[in-house]
Amino acid sequence: MKHSPILPAILLALSTLAGLAPPADAQAAAQGEDARLERLLAEDTRRADQLDPLSAIYRGRKPDAAVFAQLYTDALDRRRLASARDALRALERINRARLTPQRQISFDVLRDARRSDAAWLEPDIRILTAVRPLTHFGGLHVEFPTLIARGGAFEYASEVDYRLALALESTFPQVLGNAVARMRQGLGVGVVESRLTVDNMIAQIDELMAQRNDRSPFTSPVQEFPNTISAQRQSELRQAFTAMTAEQIMPAYRRLRQFLAEEYLPAARAQPGLWAMRGGEGLYRRLIERETTLRLDPDEVHRLGLGEVARIQHDMEGVRRQLGIKGSLRSAFDAIRADPRFHPKTRSELADGFAATARKVDAQIPRYFSRVPRSKLAIEPYPAFRERFEAGASYNQGTADGSRPGVFLYNTYDLPSRFLSGIATLYLHEGIPGHHYQSSLALEDTSLPDIQRFDG
Repeated sequence: MKHSPILPAILLALSTLAGLAPPADAQAAAQGEDARLERLLAEDTRRADQLDPLSAIYRGRKPDAAVFAQLYTDALDRRRLASARDALRALERINRARLTPQRQISFDVLRDARRSDAAWLEPDIRILTAVRPLTHFGGLHVEFPTLIARGGAFEYASEVDYRLALALESTFPQVLGNAVARMRQGLGVGVVESRLTVDNMIAQIDELMAQRNDRSPFTSPVQEFPNTISAQRQSELRQAFTAMTAEQIMPAYRRLRQFLAEEYLPAARAQPGLWAMRGGEGLYRRLIERETTLRLDPDEVHRLGLGEVARIQHDMEGVRRQLGIKGSLRSAFDAIRADPRFHPKTRSELADGFAATARKVDAQIPRYFSRVPRSKLAIEPYPAFRERFEAGASYNQGTADGSRPGVFLYNTYDLPSRFLSGIATLYLHEGIPGHHYQSSLALEDTSLPDIQRFDG
C-alpha cells in the first residue's frame, strides 16, 4: 500500500518557504527516503563500474580487464539492459515526493538515465546502432590510445596500475575483433557507416601505425615511472609494453584496417546522412527525442533550423555594415577566410594566442565567480595522430581530487583553416569558465551522487 505523497511534500515546501526546519515526522520521512535512494544510487554506481570499464577509468577507478574484453558483445549489452531495468524497478519502490528537493533531482537524473539506457539497448535500436561501433569521431580505435597514454584518464601511480594497463592492452585486440564482428553483422542487414566515415577511420589507423614504437601512446606510460618502482621492474615493464605494442596491438590495427578497406568500404553508403541508411529515418526520429526530450517531426526541426540561420545571418549583416565591409555577407566571409591577418602562421602563434586569452580570462574571473574549482586547467595541442580528425578545440575533464588537471585541447592541423579571431570564443566555451568549471565544480561536490558528478 503506497503512502500519500501530498502531505509530506506540502509540509516540506511550507517549512522551506518559512525558513523553518520541517516538522520532525516529515523530516524523518525525507531522511529515510533519501537514505533508501542513496543506497540505490551507490549500488547503481557499483554496477556501472562493473559493466562500463571506460566509465570506471574516467571516474578514476580501476576497470575489470575481463569486462573490457566483452565490449561490443551481445552478452555485455544484455547485462547492461538488465542492470538498467533493475534500477528502474528499484526506483518504483521509492516515494519521490518524500525525498528532499536535492534528492528529487538525483531521483530524476537516475530515472532519466536508466530509461534512456534501457531504450537504447532494446534489440530494435541495437540493430541500427550496435552494428556501427566505430566512427572517426568516436570509437575505441582512437579513444583507447588517448585514454591509456600517459597524461590520459588512466592513472599510473604504482606498479599495479602498470600491470592493469598491460592487461587492458592485451585484451584490446579482442575488443577490436568484437567491433569487426559487429560491423560484419551490419553488413549482413545493410546497416553500415558512410564512405566518408570509413575513409577517415582508415586514415586515423594509418596515423597511429606510422608512429615509432617509442613515440606510440601505447608505450608512453613507460617513458617515466614513479619512484616506488624499482629499476629492475621498470626495465621489465618497458620490455613488456614495447612487445605488447609491436606484437599484439599493431597487428590488430592492421587487421582492422584490412577489414575496413577491403570488406567494409565497398559496402559503405555513399551519402553521410542517416536518411541514406536502412532504418535511418526511424533512428533519426529517436535521436531527436533523445537530444531534445521532445517528439518533434524532422521537418519541424529543419524549419526551426532554417529560421535560426536566417535570424543569425540578419544579425551578421548588421555586423558587416558596422565594420564597413562592402558586398554580400558571403563575399565578406570569403574575404575574411582569404585574409592572412586572421590566420596563425605558426603553431606557436596559436598556442600564444590561447595562453594570452587564458591570462585575460583569469584576471576577470573574480568579477563574475564567487566559487571556482580547485582543479587546474592545462592547455595543450591535440596529439598528432588525432588532430586531423578533431574539432577546433575540446575539453577533457580532470580528476575529482585535482591530481590530474582538466585539459583544453586545441587544433594546430591545417593552420590556414584556423582563425585567430575565434580563440576567445573557443577558450571561453571549452576551457574557462565553460566546460572546465561545469565539470570540475560537479566533480568536486561530494554531496552529489556519482551519477551527477561524473555523468555529464
